[in-house]
Amino acid sequence: MKSKLPFPVIFVSLLMLANTIGAAILLSLYNLNYFFVTLTIAIVLSIIFILILFFMSKSMYRHVSRMNRLIKTAGAEYITSLPSPVAVIDENNNIIWYNEFFREKVAIEREAFGLNLQDCISIDILALKNGESRPCNVNGSIYDVSAKKDSLKDDTVYVLNFQDATEVYKLQKQIVETHHSVLIIMLDNYDDIMQNAKESEKAKTTVEAQQLIENFMADTNGIAKSISNNTFLIIMEDYHINKIIEEKFKILDLARNIKIGERTPLTLSIGVGQGTDNLIESEILARQCLDMALGRGGDQAVLKTENGYRFFGGVSKGVEKKSKSKTRVIANALQDLITDSERVFVMGHRFGDLDSIGSAVGIVSAVRLMDKEAYVVVDKKKNLASQLIEMVDSNSDTNYFVSPSEACDQIKEKDLLIICDTHNKDFLENGDLYKKSHRVVIIDHHRKNVNFIDDAVIFLHEPYASSASEMVTELIQYFKLDNKSIPAFASEALLAGIALDTKNFVMRTGVRTFEAAAFLKKIGADTIVVKSLFTNSIDTYQKKTQVVSSAEIYNRCAIAHTEMKCDNIRLVCPQAADELLNITDVDASFVLYRTGDIINISARSLGALNVQVIMECLGGGGHQTMAAAQLENVSIAEARKQLIKAIDDNHKE
Repeated sequence: MKSKLPFPVIFVSLLMLANTIGAAILLSLYNLNYFFVTLTIAIVLSIIFILILFFMSKSMYRHVSRMNRLIKTAGAEYITSLPSPVAVIDENNNIIWYNEFFREKVAIEREAFGLNLQDCISIDILALKNGESRPCNVNGSIYDVSAKKDSLKDDTVYVLNFQDATEVYKLQKQIVETHHSVLIIMLDNYDDIMQNAKESEKAKTTVEAQQLIENFMADTNGIAKSISNNTFLIIMEDYHINKIIEEKFKILDLARNIKIGERTPLTLSIGVGQGTDNLIESEILARQCLDMALGRGGDQAVLKTENGYRFFGGVSKGVEKKSKSKTRVIANALQDLITDSERVFVMGHRFGDLDSIGSAVGIVSAVRLMDKEAYVVVDKKKNLASQLIEMVDSNSDTNYFVSPSEACDQIKEKDLLIICDTHNKDFLENGDLYKKSHRVVIIDHHRKNVNFIDDAVIFLHEPYASSASEMVTELIQYFKLDNKSIPAFASEALLAGIALDTKNFVMRTGVRTFEAAAFLKKIGADTIVVKSLFTNSIDTYQKKTQVVSSAEIYNRCAIAHTEMKCDNIRLVCPQAADELLNITDVDASFVLYRTGDIINISARSLGALNVQVIMECLGGGGHQTMAAAQLENVSIAEARKQLIKAIDDNHKE
């Protein structure tokens, strides 16, 4: 290709020639000979100047060209010899160039030309192309990878730069793993269990418990201190806590091997305070998790994560507390709160059953004996205790029940709301009534759920109790009612609630359960009337039989389902779940049924399988032997698949 004179050289030459011609024209005015002489000189000088500039320009171009080649060569050599991997990919993520370090460190000594980048490393290429840096694990090393976009004519390429950050990530991991967190371990119901034990049994149990904690700490570099007879405070690095979590807290299983008096197994409740900035926050979080573990019946470990709570264990039945001192103290505080209130509204859970409404009737009857206005808040069209409501209405001279909408309109700042048989905000008979209430009391026996009501003035929560009706029966025994007793129909409502949740005194019954029943019988409860509250029509019985006949046995679980549509489907299916427990070699029963766009699951167990844990996997909850869940916008078949997966996951644990 021929070289061309640059535009500045031509411009200067023409300018000089024009000036010379102009001067020659001026001189020609005096003498024409001067014009030709001057013009000749100008042309000669212009030619000489053009030649000089031409050779200078050519030399300059040679110099610039040489410098350009040197710079390109030096740049290429620099990129090639960079002490970090560099590669170039095209729009299709194919490798079109790389340096020696990329071949050694990333491609692992193989030729990578033409390979897709994903064949060499696993990384989010789209994020790289958008200008984001991404970590990449290659052959034991961690690189921070960044990309720079370049356009070559019609082609676009991306230059990838790999910065070795292995040591940085190792240091970060070490900092995280050596961060200290807090565990609090408590021996469940230690005082009640040891109360009637022999001195030798107490000493043996104490030694075995301490040895258990010492063995638990043996493979760690943490410290453990006993802060009371039944409580241990542990400070441990997260590296060891993560291993304990991976092993699903084996200490819970080891603790059950320790028997107190060769009868009662020792169980532990563990709260884990992890993921906080300092030990103070870890200790507070550990206590919150411990409260959650105790609220769910003990024998489990609770860990709080960004996504909520994680639970481990919980396979043992809650141990009944024999002492009623807590009940007496709360009864006095509750009576003072009622006295300071203008009116009292008592509400249970949605689709209230005999326990929910029966316990509410018992509370309202006791409050009315204190000359206070009180009502049960219930939707008479949507409940599972219509026979109980009719019985109360027929035996009472005054109205006991108000609808949720009426209660919302009537409740005022000085009124009190008592919630029975639930502590979950999502399961309330009416959420608006709870939001409008200024003072709330909770009375519940279900294992603690993550969405619990956290602003209650009094939170009476006893997961070992058989029913909310049992808890209310104990409370009213300590009310100062001037030797008055609640009406017979109220005692029968409470006894019906106890009978429902204990399956006629078979499940979850303790000494206090029978004491409560005896008290109700003493003040006028008629067992024949209670029995009549459980009777069904022939149509209901036939429908229940139809649901039972659809059951299949899977992994010692009876699973039934129905698409049946009837007004009392919420009564039929739970009863069918109870009936399925009478089958040999069945540890738990599940009945799936539809209401609108929701698939409901009623779960029952005899105690060998914790159905609460299984239902929590599906977004539900409840008790160890009685729980439920609801799935929206799914078919019966899909809900059954999810249920089977939850059962399998529970058996794996």
